[in-house]
Amino acid sequence: MSLSIDVSATFTAEGADRFDVRADLDVADGETLVVLGPSGSGKTLLLETVAGFHDHEGSVTLDGDRLSGLAPEERNLGFVFQDYALFPHLSVRENVAFGERYHDRTRDPDELLAALGVADLADRYPPTLSGGERQRVALARALLVRPSAFLLDEPLSALDVPTRQSLREDLADVLADETAVYVTHNRTTARMLADRVAVIDDGDIVQSGSPEAVFERPASPFVARFTGANCLDLTAGDLAHLADGTYLTVRPEHVELGAADPDFAARVERVFPEDGRSRVALAVGDDRLDAYAEESLAVGDEVGVRIPDDRAYVLDDASELRG
Repeated sequence: MSLSIDVSATFTAEGADRFDVRADLDVADGETLVVLGPSGSGKTLLLETVAGFHDHEGSVTLDGDRLSGLAPEERNLGFVFQDYALFPHLSVRENVAFGERYHDRTRDPDELLAALGVADLADRYPPTLSGGERQRVALARALLVRPSAFLLDEPLSALDVPTRQSLREDLADVLADETAVYVTHNRTTARMLADRVAVIDDGDIVQSGSPEAVFERPASPFVARFTGANCLDLTAGDLAHLADGTYLTVRPEHVELGAADPDFAARVERVFPEDGRSRVALAVGDDRLDAYAEESLAVGDEVGVRIPDDRAYVLDDASELRG
């Protein structure tokens, strides 16, 4: 099932400024679109609007059928909430089977729990479960009703790192052949799960494309910085010789340190030990440049820096990509 999203919605609340969410996106059959953005960017509001929780202008269609005007339970969309939204007074099996009340063609609850590795929890209740266990139950509940598409609202955000990594792998399997929209602020999750990425800022989609295109070729300083790329100001004098433009973007993993023919020199400001190597923050004029170092470096060291031409991209004054 393909999902087409063309929505414009305005949100107001007492004591808060008006907030607009606008998006024009298409999700192909079997594709996972990850909407990536910072807290407060509107990604959850967008997902809830698609689900039918908020009135909006425009349209949402599923395989050509308009969903606009339908209640959430009539849209055949599986929604996985950030806070799981399990019923505390129902057992795990009863939570998963809840959709049987409203849908005729459902999956077997026990088979779903077994597939997600939590069959032994069927008779327990949500308050007794860990975060990772509750999330697996929430996924099973969404799968039960055989939805035409999935909407997932940062379901891994509250989990510890090992549990998040494990569930991320399970999600990759669950979503492999499903049509899905997944919202998150986590770059690693986006790169692992997405067939395509849409970056949202202040309610607007500011760039969309393949994970490689968005992460390797950001279209603006905001996208560059939010996706973890360096964004160097080429008007700052010392870097003007590198390229003709306003900003140069390059991911930390592509920066070469200690090169025999460096493009410029930089000073180590901070060192962050990681598995097998160190991530370092370098001072380049008034800018910060992140990179990875295989050799031992200390704060205050001067190091030569080279940025490979095929890994760097230049943005002009209009924040348009010029590779």
